[in-house]
Amino acid sequence: MSEGEDATLPKGVASTNPETVAVREGEEIDPVALRGWIASTTPHLVPAGATLVVRQFPGGFSNLTYLVSLAGEDGWRSYVLRRPPRGVKPGIAHDVLREYGILSALHPLGVPVPRPVASCDDASVIGVPFYLMSHVDGVILRGKAPPEFGKDPAVVATRMAALSHTFVSALAQLHSVDVSNEPLASLGRPDGYVQRQVSGWTKRWHASRTDEVRELDLVAAWLEANRPPERGVALVHNDFKFDNLVLNRADVTRVVAILDWEMATIGDPLMDLGTSLAYWVEAGDSPIFRALGLGVTALPGCATRAELASAYAVASGRDVSDVPFYYAFGLFKVAVIAQQIYARTVQGLTADPRFAMLGDVVKAIGVAAADVTRTGVV
Repeated sequence: MSEGEDATLPKGVASTNPETVAVREGEEIDPVALRGWIASTTPHLVPAGATLVVRQFPGGFSNLTYLVSLAGEDGWRSYVLRRPPRGVKPGIAHDVLREYGILSALHPLGVPVPRPVASCDDASVIGVPFYLMSHVDGVILRGKAPPEFGKDPAVVATRMAALSHTFVSALAQLHSVDVSNEPLASLGRPDGYVQRQVSGWTKRWHASRTDEVRELDLVAAWLEANRPPERGVALVHNDFKFDNLVLNRADVTRVVAILDWEMATIGDPLMDLGTSLAYWVEAGDSPIFRALGLGVTALPGCATRAELASAYAVASGRDVSDVPFYYAFGLFKVAVIAQQIYARTVQGLTADPRFAMLGDVVKAIGVAAADVTRTGVV
């Protein structure tokens, strides 16, 4: 029995982390090389006689995430490893070392993020740069209500209403973090942020397109022609959605960790709101949107996008009168992200079966974004 095999799982790893699976083909990590690196750089993390086991979190569409468990004579410890996927070009979206630096800056400030543990810029260890962070146990919402909510529809609706409030409060609090001091002050260039985002995602669309999606071309032109004035400077997560929030098991209305900081920067916070709205699926939306795994927001009791925007205005004190622009931009960005992943699938750079349907998702999001530019309805 060798390191890395499922049969070596420490007692409790699988039961406390049911969302992990055996590592997908083509995304393996050499457990012997990883254990050697951990032992040489952070020996205090390795229990006596430790065996290292690697499992994968199958969710997510960008950087790859693994559960690394070290089992020794005195029990076992678990950490989370983040690394870029195969076939991606350099850039902040897959710069895991930048993400590690962001966690290192935010953790001392009391922002609810996993504790950064160690990083590695030597690609010879596992083939790519990577980092380790603490594993935060809790509830993560994805396509449906978790078992912790029970089966009573009225109770589920009440909890989804409370979670909508939690979501808005957490986003507003994130946007209140002081970014005037280093290292956060150097995280991005806030002046001209909206313009750069529109032009940047338009370029990414043209660079990654595999099929004609006329609606996205029209949306890109509309965004360029209808940019509102910037609404301030804040810490922008850029991927703030339910499945990037870890909720307390005993009180699911409390956020214990915010995950996936790979695209974080400083800039106009309403662009962040727009991305969150783009991921906020409602019951009347196209069923294909559920393919993004975020249908939990369509449950009874959950706020609508319009209600979410209004609640954010109250919580943050910001003017959201131009919210259709930010929502249209958010949809455009999500479509381009899906297209970039779909392009890697077309090129044979990933075998993840979830990605084969993303071409249809891109087209559906393009239609939804074009509708927003015509109607102004969020």
